[in-house]
Amino acid sequence: MRILLVEDDQKIASFIIKGLKADGFAVDHEANGEDGLHMALTEPYDAAIIDIMLPRMDGLKLIENMRREKLKTPVIILSAKGEVDDRVKGLQIGADDYLAKPFAFSELLARLQALIRRSSNVSEPTKLAVADVSMNLITREVVRAGKKIDLQPLEFSLLEYLMRNAGRVVSKTMIMEHVWDYYFDPQTNVVESRIYKLREKIDKEFPTRLIHTVRGVGYVLKEDK
Repeated sequence: MRILLVEDDQKIASFIIKGLKADGFAVDHEANGEDGLHMALTEPYDAAIIDIMLPRMDGLKLIENMRREKLKTPVIILSAKGEVDDRVKGLQIGADDYLAKPFAFSELLARLQALIRRSSNVSEPTKLAVADVSMNLITREVVRAGKKIDLQPLEFSLLEYLMRNAGRVVSKTMIMEHVWDYYFDPQTNVVESRIYKLREKIDKEFPTRLIHTVRGVGYVLKEDK
């Protein structure tokens, strides 16, 4: 999952980025509204976290411009406790939720996960299943053929992306954009390295391979019949 964070307070931004990355999210951060709007309009995001008080364009104007451009990215507003009117206005112009500062990261994470689930069209949004692999998006438990698989946060995010796109070939560029928080570098082998480690846990001890390489294109998660 890829998140856009627009927050000019570096201490708060670092706190949010650290927490989201630890939970397996990729995060792009901008410190002003103009750059935040540019990123929102040019890059794919699963959700955005936007502060109200921003330099060069405030958060309300940013959200208003996003909705004017028909961008449906779910948005959580961050605001100071006294900005009640601004929070109401934010919801009226298209924000989906708000959180008053100061806040606990656990609450932000729970609201973010709920927002992403509501915005998706997945019929069973808290769980994913492909062949004999199941993934619980709430407890972050992965099981294959009754055996629990322990994954690192990035491995979990990579498997989640592959499972959400089961049967569809995804390129290295697509994986980098949705799982990592930096742009595609054709010289890096980080995707191949993570795919290899994921295969060691998901495929190695089982008779049926699920993660397949499509040479020159990318990867696909499907049952090898």
